[in-house]
Amino acid sequence: MENRTILEIKNMRKSFDGIEVLKCISLTVHEGEVISIIGPSGSGKSTILRCATMLETMDGGSLMYEGNTAASDESGSIVYADKKTLKKIQGYFGLVFQSFNLFPHYSVLKNITEPVVLSGKAGKEEAKERALTLLERLGLKDKANAYPASLSGGQNQRVSIARALAMQPEILFFDEPTSALDPELTGEVLKVIKALAAEHMTMVIVTHEMKFAREVSDRIIFMENGVIHSQGTPEELFNSDDERLKAFIGKLEA
Repeated sequence: MENRTILEIKNMRKSFDGIEVLKCISLTVHEGEVISIIGPSGSGKSTILRCATMLETMDGGSLMYEGNTAASDESGSIVYADKKTLKKIQGYFGLVFQSFNLFPHYSVLKNITEPVVLSGKAGKEEAKERALTLLERLGLKDKANAYPASLSGGQNQRVSIARALAMQPEILFFDEPTSALDPELTGEVLKVIKALAAEHMTMVIVTHEMKFAREVSDRIIFMENGVIHSQGTPEELFNSDDERLKAFIGKLEA
C-alpha cells in the first residue's frame, strides 16, 4: 500500500522579471520519502522550495498539503487559501535555510522555543522540554544558553534543524543546508539529516552533495532550465546514459 501523500505540486510556474524560472513543475511526495533535488545554479531548485513554503507566490499551478489546497489557478489566475487555512497548512512543513536564519539576540533555547510558542503548537514548558530533548539528540545540550555568534557554522545549522523539528512538521525542506559551511563542518550536518532519513522523516533536500544524495535519497530529481530534466532512484540517475546528467554528476563527483 502506498504511503499517504504529504505534498502535491501540479504545474507550478514562477517568473522573475519576465524570466520563467519554473516551467510547469509537478511533484508528489509521500510520507517517509526522501527526495533530493540536484541541478546547476539557476535551474530553479531553491525556487521550488520557496514556492512550496509560500515564501514566494506562485504564478500558476496548484499546491496541496495532505489534501488541503494552499493555492490553485483553476479560476485562471493564482488564488491562495484564506488565512486560517494557510496557517493550518504552514504547520505541516518546516524549512532549514542555507544561512541558518537564527535570531542573533536570542539564545539557542529561545531560538527553538519561540516559534513553537508563538504558533500555539505548545506552551512554554512543553516547548522547552521539546527543545532540550532535540538539543541533546543533536549533541548541543550544553549550548542551550549560548548565542549563535559563539557557535560554529555546523552548530548553528544543527540549531536551525532543531528549530524546524520542534514544530513537529509532516515534511522538512532543506535548501542547500551545507553550502554556507566549511568542508570540515559539512559532515556533522549531513550526519543529522541521514539520521532523520533513517527514522523515515519525510524530506525534500536541495543539495550539491552528490555522495550524500546517493546515500540518503529514495528519489533524486535533476533540474535544468526550470524543468525536471530527469528523476528516478539514485541507482537509475547515477547509472543513467543521459549525457547531460552524466556531465553534471561527473563534474561534482570529480
